[in-house]
Amino acid sequence: MILGLGEDLSKRCRSDVPYSRYVTVLDFFLLVVAGFFTGLIGFVTGMASIVSYPALLAVGLPPVTANVTNTVAMVAVGVGATANSGRELTGRGRTLVWWAGLSALGGLLGALALLVAPEGTFEVVVPFLVAAASIALLVQPVVRKHVGELSAPWIVPLGILLISVYGGYFGAGAGVIYLSMMLLCTSESVWSASVLKSFLLGIANLVAALGFAMFGPVHWFAALGLAIGALVGGWCGPPVVKVIPPNLLRVAVGVLGLGLAVYLAR
Repeated sequence: MILGLGEDLSKRCRSDVPYSRYVTVLDFFLLVVAGFFTGLIGFVTGMASIVSYPALLAVGLPPVTANVTNTVAMVAVGVGATANSGRELTGRGRTLVWWAGLSALGGLLGALALLVAPEGTFEVVVPFLVAAASIALLVQPVVRKHVGELSAPWIVPLGILLISVYGGYFGAGAGVIYLSMMLLCTSESVWSASVLKSFLLGIANLVAALGFAMFGPVHWFAALGLAIGALVGGWCGPPVVKVIPPNLLRVAVGVLGLGLAVYLAR
């Protein structure tokens, strides 16, 4: 069955192959630069793909090839960010293991969805999801003031699973949705939620990337350039977030998220 899925994706993407062979050395260095800003913006705002995905399209990769190549490269953001903020994750014990397992499962399901689902399946609802999450971020203090934290214990695990599915499938704005959920449903600060977001979505991307490496049309030269920059950008992200006032960061992410929703709806 898995081999059949791989063959199906190969057939769907066969037209990608002739156009995905010619990434020049100049393109490679441009992708390194784009990767740096991808990693930095990805950690700070949760919108990595708004930089990386268009960059891959700009150097000539077709959409499906750009999508799977982007997922592979985005693993580096989580690696870089976690390496420079790993102390925030210590002491969480079984909860973090449980959340990591859900992220891995979600990444796997998202990758399978890309392999078998008709093109455009999720894209119709994505702008609405990102817009809703952005609005939730903007009104979060009001919601917390009047209703407190949402206490249903199943909300966060279910949210992690569903967001990871979307992250494994495409992922534009997944970080915004994740930050919104954590700030509304838990007592996590913007800083700790940002660290958790990068770690857990990094796991989802890693699992999806393993599937795409075996069955998807990954452009490895482009992925390498993007990943090098993203690793450094992800490393630089935690210190930047630490010096930005939390409310300013929350509002900035919310406003940028609304812009991303409009962009995705075009």
